[in-house]
Amino acid sequence: MTAINAPRDKYNAVWIIFFILGLGTLLPWNFFMTATMYFTNRLKDPAVEGSAILTANTTVVEGDTRSILESKFNNVMTLCAMVPLLIFTCLNSFIHQRIPQNWRIAGCLSVILVVFLLTAVLVKVDMGPLPFFSLTIIKIICINSFGAVLQGSLFGLAAMLPASYTAPIMSGQGLAGTFAAFSMICALASGSALQDSAFGYFITACVVIFLAILSYLALPSMEFFQYYLESNGSKPAGGDEENKMNLLKKANNKRGCEESYRLLRCVTDSPAEKRPVVSLTEEEAKPTISVFAIFKQIWVMALSVCFVFTITIGTFPAVTVDVRSTMADGGAWDTYFIPVSCFLLFNVMDWAGRSLTAVCMWPGKDSVILPVMVGLRVVFVPLFMLCNVQPRNNLPVMFAHDAWYIVFIILFSFSNGYLASLCMCFGPKKVAQREAETAGTIMAFFLSLGLALGAALSFVFRIII
Repeated sequence: MTAINAPRDKYNAVWIIFFILGLGTLLPWNFFMTATMYFTNRLKDPAVEGSAILTANTTVVEGDTRSILESKFNNVMTLCAMVPLLIFTCLNSFIHQRIPQNWRIAGCLSVILVVFLLTAVLVKVDMGPLPFFSLTIIKIICINSFGAVLQGSLFGLAAMLPASYTAPIMSGQGLAGTFAAFSMICALASGSALQDSAFGYFITACVVIFLAILSYLALPSMEFFQYYLESNGSKPAGGDEENKMNLLKKANNKRGCEESYRLLRCVTDSPAEKRPVVSLTEEEAKPTISVFAIFKQIWVMALSVCFVFTITIGTFPAVTVDVRSTMADGGAWDTYFIPVSCFLLFNVMDWAGRSLTAVCMWPGKDSVILPVMVGLRVVFVPLFMLCNVQPRNNLPVMFAHDAWYIVFIILFSFSNGYLASLCMCFGPKKVAQREAETAGTIMAFFLSLGLALGAALSFVFRIII
């Protein structure tokens, strides 16, 4: 089969489904992080009487009255998110050939849906700080463990299709961040209670996950998707036995049991018929796919996507969130400066960069310009450090005006989305078609590795300032 004979993606249905799956991969976790204030509020020590105003737009506390659980929650959340994400993405690179694709994708989505339903229900349930903390940490580990397998499997699945079909996953993930940031700003503007905002986040996440499950279940019925799945040599589990049984039944109807036996032997032994049987019994005939051999072919793209996210997570949000406006002067802009110019602007431009790869994929997969562009992003680290980050002890402020910060955020986020999406699209296309799924899972691992390295470096960057 060749791409020339491939059927059309009618109404871009497959592209839209991958977009929804990308959205369903990241939106739940983005909403979970957006509700951080809700979680820390429930971890307050009930014996401590503070003067906190529990709304989404203001929280004023006299003195540092935070409990240990409350003060350490963000650090523990980051640790319990990144470690399972990295471990399970790595495991998925090796075991994806042994576990059916529908188990990995539909199964992970279903587990994450159950976790978020439980999270939404617990919003209305009173619980002590320690049990709530323990249960929340368990949920964080579950979400990121199954989310890692889900993300790796999706990139592996998209790798079987043309390169442009990785772009909708990246674009969907970009929209997830934009949606979460916009929701946070709406909560700020409305002044709604933390519990009401959190309940809205979790229910919305459940709806999106359910929509992603329905979309994935519709995917096998798409002729375009089936064509590339078959050209890659992938068949549904149990397909070998079913095809053999159908062959036997046809033979029985014509010549009886004895002829069916001869026919089956003929299919197995005849040189003229060996090629179809190879596709039916691919697991026995197909050479073993080596993860390390594939990595040698895609290492430039893999390390590039890792470096992109290392720089991004190293500075955003650990450094960028502490930049203070020099123009607000205590007005409304002081309240909305970080939500708008940091979170919303970053996610909108990141989404724009990811989405651009659907129509433009420059430079090419073999160009040296791409890794050079990736390496040049390191300049954003000192640029943000020299913005008006507060508090600071070591470095001077060289870019105090808000406009500098906004320009840096636009270039920083757009380059992140565009370059990361290019790397994820090009990586699987540097190997043979039958190795594309494994290449996609390897790329997903290095994406996760970049997130983990960035999270670790963020502490170092903040200390330098």
